[in-house]
Order: sequence, then C-alpha cells, then structure tokens
Amino acid sequence: MATSSDSADNSVDEGVSKHTSKITLSIVLVIVIILSALGNLLVMVALSKDRQLRKKKTNFFIVSLAFADLLVALVVMPLAAIELTTGQWKYGETFCLVRTSLDVLLTSASILHLCCIALDRYYAICCQPLVYNNKMTPVRVSLMLVGCWVIPIFISFPIMQSWNTIGIESFIEQRKFNSSHNTTCVFMVNRPYALVCSAVAFYVPLVLMVLAYHRIYRTAMGHARRIGSLHRAGSAPSSTYPNHNQQGSSRIKNETKAAKTLAVIMGCFCLCWAPFFITNMVDPFINYSVPWQMWTAWLWLGYINSGLNPFLYAFLNRAFRRAFLMILCCGNEHYAPQEGFSPSRRQSESANGTSISLRLSFLQIRRFSDNSNRFLSSEQESQESVGAS
Repeated sequence: MATSSDSADNSVDEGVSKHTSKITLSIVLVIVIILSALGNLLVMVALSKDRQLRKKKTNFFIVSLAFADLLVALVVMPLAAIELTTGQWKYGETFCLVRTSLDVLLTSASILHLCCIALDRYYAICCQPLVYNNKMTPVRVSLMLVGCWVIPIFISFPIMQSWNTIGIESFIEQRKFNSSHNTTCVFMVNRPYALVCSAVAFYVPLVLMVLAYHRIYRTAMGHARRIGSLHRAGSAPSSTYPNHNQQGSSRIKNETKAAKTLAVIMGCFCLCWAPFFITNMVDPFINYSVPWQMWTAWLWLGYINSGLNPFLYAFLNRAFRRAFLMILCCGNEHYAPQEGFSPSRRQSESANGTSISLRLSFLQIRRFSDNSNRFLSSEQESQESVGAS
C-alpha cells in the first residue's frame, strides 16, 4: 500500500511539474512573440510618419526587413508555439504544408534583407559618394527589394509540391509512427533540397555579409587611426578648424563604436541561424537522427533573430530612436529633430545608423594633407626668395 501511494504521489508531482513547465514555456513564447511584433511594427510606423527617414535608401531595406519579421512574429511563431506547447498539430496536412512553406519563405526573406543591408552599407561607407549613387540607384534598390521576396518563393514553392520529400517517404512515415500523436506536422527534406535551400537562404548571404562587414570594419578602424594620427600631430591649422580637437576625438570614438556594432550584428546573426542551417545540412546525411528537441531549439533561436533585428538595425540608429520617442511620447516636441545643430554633425550621421560618415573623414584627411602641402610649398618659396635676394 505504501508503495502504491508513493507511486501515485510521484505521478501527481510529475504531472504538476509538466503542467508548470508548459505554462512557463507558454509565457516565454508569448513574450517573445509580442516583443518581436511590437518592435517591428514600431519600425514600420516610424518610417511612415517621419519624412526624414524616408529620404535614406537604407531605411527602405530596414522597413522591408521589419515587415518580413513582423509576418514571422504574427504568422509563423504563433503556429509553432501552439504545436510546441500542445505537442500536436490539429490543422490538417494541407495547412501543415502552407505553414511550413510560409516559414521557409519569411525567414529566408528576412536573411536576404540582412544581406542587402550589408551590401548597401559597404557601398555607402567603403566607396566614394559618386560610386554609391551609381550603384544604389532607386531602380537597383527596388530590384534588390523584389529579389528579397521573389528568391524565397522559389525556395518555398517545392514544399507545396512535396519535392522536398522525394526519396525519404519511409523516414517521414517512421517519424510519424514514433511520435506520441499521429497528428503532427513533420518537416523533413532530402539531400538535394537541404543543400540548395541552405546555400541560397543562408550560406551565400553569410559569405557576402562577412566580406562586406569585414571591409567596413577595416575601413572604420583605418579612418579612426588616420584621424587619431592627424589629431596627435596637429596637422590641421587651428585657425581653419577651431573645433578639430573635439571633433577628432569624438569621431574616433564613433568609428570604434561603429566597428563594434558591426561585430555585434554579425555575431547575433551567426549565433541565431548557424545552428539551424548546419543541422539542416547534416541531418539528411546521418539518416535523420537529430532529435526533434534540438530541431525545435535551433528553429526558435532563428525566430528570435526576427525579434532582435529591430534593435540591431533600427534602435541603434539615432534618427529611428528619435522617431520612436516621438511615437511613444505622443508627438512630444522635445524629441523632434533640432534645426539648430551644426552641419558637421548632420553630415557625420551615417546613412545606415551604425557609424558616422567615413567619406567625410576621408575628405577631411585629404584637406588636411593639402593644407600641409601648401604650407610647405609656401615656406620653400619664401626661402628661395630670401636666397635670391
């Protein structure tokens, strides 16, 4: 009798712990969904209300990214959360294909937007203004935005046709049979689809982002070193640049901060998506032996990236932060753009919000060198005139 009562108590305790963990998991997932939706929605509202934000080409990539991430938060995450908390899929096989196709479409679109933002920043920071204007024309920006949505369609379309399951039907039936409920939304891919989908949706954009941000990082640090050397050498005449000391030190700090921001962006992107796509490529070659718990953890880690993007690409932008405060504070004039700040500060704001204008720094470096050359040539002419007399 004592043994039976102990087992009953243990079963009750186990049931209570499972119920508590399920409630905790539901609360965490709801918080993630709400924060992701509100953050991306705030970015879209800010761009629609602020005329200054609409003047910059990069912000169109950011708002399109926010729209993709908003759809992830409103369409993909809730269905995935319901399936995770209840442990079963109640909406049929057809809607399972639709949900999986939308999942691949929207998450791939989000990643491709991040790649386009990296390329736009590369041209804006590492190239001359004329090169940037020739590369990032309104037509080219529009084509890049269209590509961010069209390319994922070609990735997700085979799912609706079940091309991703050709040759692995036995593994899918075994997965359904081993699950606790027959009504499950199983998503498995064969080797060709895993390789092509992972390459187009992650690995190619990852390589482009690494190359672009590495070049931007080197450019930012190189400009910071040049400005620091000129600042220490005092090569700029004080009469011509009275605020050179303050501007130089401030610019060095901003360039260093911009480089660190780029490292944070790349770190978050790789941390969130690399585990999923590595598993996605490895699983078909090891007979689909990856546990579903690992799949779920990596998938939600990728979903979290959609909630982080507004903070990384918009909240770090001073112009976006000002627009957010205007919206949240109901149009308080204290946060309105100031008309009286200096043109140098206005020019020093980056088109992308993560660094000040490196092109302006380069032009000032060249201006300082020209002043030094003119000063040396005038000294040489004076000495020659004195020798001739």
